[in-house]
Amino acid sequence: MKKQKKDQTSSAAVALKYDGEKAPTITATGTYELADEIIRIAREHNVPLYENRELASILARLSLNDEIPENLYRVIAEILAFAFHIRGRTPEDAGRDNPAASVDE
Repeated sequence: MKKQKKDQTSSAAVALKYDGEKAPTITATGTYELADEIIRIAREHNVPLYENRELASILARLSLNDEIPENLYRVIAEILAFAFHIRGRTPEDAGRDNPAASVDE
């Protein structure tokens, strides 16, 4: 994960929510300034960030509250597993405080 320069804006950011019950859902999407705000809020709340331009572009096409498509389950599962791991948690902890991951480019 790269740190952004202050004058550099993200072209897209997507936030996901995983409750352990159903597929992860889209909770926020945005481009440029809105993407920067999504990332700022995620950092403020210690939400792990994962940088992947192609994935962010695909997910940004979805609507708020949409579940991720089945063909992305594996890649999103790997990202969520990483996010849980760096927070010292397991996927079984999902839904307890609604941990999320944010994907940005």
